[in-house]
Amino acid sequence: MKHSSSRFAAIAERGTILRVQVGSGLHGTAIKGQDDRDEMGICVEPAEYVVGLERFEQYIFRTQPEGVRSGPGDLDLIVYSLRKWVRLALQGNPTVLLPLFVPPAEVVEISDLGRELRARPELVLSRQAGQRFIGYLRAQRAGMLGTRRHTNRPELIEKYGFDAKYAMHMVRLGVQGVELLETGRITLPVPEPWLTWLRELRQGGHTREEALQAADELEAELTKLLTSSPLPAVPDHSAANRWLVRAYQQAWAAS
Repeated sequence: MKHSSSRFAAIAERGTILRVQVGSGLHGTAIKGQDDRDEMGICVEPAEYVVGLERFEQYIFRTQPEGVRSGPGDLDLIVYSLRKWVRLALQGNPTVLLPLFVPPAEVVEISDLGRELRARPELVLSRQAGQRFIGYLRAQRAGMLGTRRHTNRPELIEKYGFDAKYAMHMVRLGVQGVELLETGRITLPVPEPWLTWLRELRQGGHTREEALQAADELEAELTKLLTSSPLPAVPDHSAANRWLVRAYQQAWAAS
């Protein structure tokens, strides 16, 4: 459930343990004057929202109204409850994993608990993330090809003949998924030579066919890594759960 009330805003603000930049600005693929700012936070909600009847899962703030595309200078912020973030991270959600790896300069706010979480990515990582990266890559491909209902960017299609932003994110997900499964880390921003290639792609410097070929090759690598990656086949849910319980107890005791 999405909430925008002042009550949920206060919960998100008071309980924040980590808030970072995400989106194109983090990946290094933003184009000056064209992108909004995306941020993600993680918070510990009060005890009554865990053991009581009410629930807090996430708080969303957008400069623009719902349904209106964000533009340069706009802020899109989502703050997850720590419990929801851990659930999504255990599934390998590519976007949700980013706060574990952002460079210090992109950390907006952090507590001791947030530092501990960033120091322990092994709590949530497994080869299952590879399948989620493949799924996200395919979704971006479908958006670029127009085979699914996505918000296309007609100005990019008119300029380049295809939605170059979808194409860029498609390839980026492949690059980052391969790195994660090979090393257990995601380098941010995207390292060279891929960063330059992705920025060129976003500005029409590579064709749709080149983007599709790169994505196909990266997806094939990801598929192989689903069985050969040094990451565990599945995450240790018990260890993650023990840490989560202790984290909530610690945060509530401190407040």
